[in-house]
Amino acid sequence: MRTVEEHQAVVDALLQASPEETVPLAAAHGRVLSRDVVAAVPLPGFDNSAMDGYAVRWAEVGGAGLPVRLPVAEDIPAGRTDVVPLAPGTAHRIMTGAPLPPGADVVVPVELTDGGTDVVELRDCPPVGSHLRRAGEDIAAGTVALSPGAPLGAAQLGLAAAVGITELRVRRRPRVLVLSTGSELVAPGEELAPGQIYESNSMLLVAAVEEAGGTARRLHFVPDDVDQFLGTVRAELATADLLVTSGGVSAGAYEVVKDAFGTLGTVDFVKVAMQPGGPQGAGTVDGVPVVTLPGNPVSAFVSFEVFVRPALRRALGHTAPDRLRVPARLAGPLRSPAGRRQFLRGRYDGGVVSQVGGPGSHLVAHLARANCLVVVPEDVTELPAGAEVDVVLIEGALQ
Repeated sequence: MRTVEEHQAVVDALLQASPEETVPLAAAHGRVLSRDVVAAVPLPGFDNSAMDGYAVRWAEVGGAGLPVRLPVAEDIPAGRTDVVPLAPGTAHRIMTGAPLPPGADVVVPVELTDGGTDVVELRDCPPVGSHLRRAGEDIAAGTVALSPGAPLGAAQLGLAAAVGITELRVRRRPRVLVLSTGSELVAPGEELAPGQIYESNSMLLVAAVEEAGGTARRLHFVPDDVDQFLGTVRAELATADLLVTSGGVSAGAYEVVKDAFGTLGTVDFVKVAMQPGGPQGAGTVDGVPVVTLPGNPVSAFVSFEVFVRPALRRALGHTAPDRLRVPARLAGPLRSPAGRRQFLRGRYDGGVVSQVGGPGSHLVAHLARANCLVVVPEDVTELPAGAEVDVVLIEGALQ
């Protein structure tokens, strides 16, 4: 029997670093950067005002008896490029983001004045240097603005645009085929006969792949027929970086994935010391990585979280491929089987975690209400309320 870490290492080794590609900045949201982004310009690009107000010399107003009246020699809106130096004994009315005139060393907010346009009365003056943004104080030209492994969210794309970038080098999204198996499966919306169930794993796994950063294509689920299964798989593998299957890997009869791939000798089927998700498989078929997951929905989800998601994110170059783990106190007692790492569904809130439903691998409704996995080590069989446990926070859970 493999440990969780041993099987994680096997799955990780299957996926190589995804190749690079160049995408327009507008298409880079959610991608993972693969090269440094160097700032071609400083931020800010010039000294400018942080407030609407008046640019003045502090020595002329800060030490004088207030109020002080000064003529307004210039009006500087944001975007003006022909900035005139500040003449002694004058003020320039200035707007937020507008370039600071040479000679000015403080901006007096309009709230501290009478708002005059020809002559302004300054009723108070902040310390020298107040309300100024100096060129390059955010980032200097020629320095690294974004580093490889950074997920490109709103703030990162905004920074790239601010330093003049129009396209980015990113890792190509891994192309993942998703295939569910089982003669009992029926497409949602069709009429169910006795003994049949609606196929849900492919919907779950496609969404999980996309949340991890890959692109997923759902193959139509196949019945428990080895020839049909292999024909479906081999017709599609040439375009894939990874095949993920669900179902057909247990120890009983009619386990089509195990029967089909077992004859090829390139996929190892093992037991992993965990619950749910004990039966697992990993290897290659026609040179393409294959990960085979159990068929029960909760088992498929937990197995993807533990093995496939971190491997996909490593292939994408994420500097932090794993989910965030935090300690939490149990709201109630729990039990766990000896010798198996338990991944229980839970609700985490303010440092306390409550178990959601039981350990059964068929409890999909409970899974949908969970926002974390409670990790119970292999050597722990019982924990009281208040005990500290590790919690894996799951993104995208229902709130």
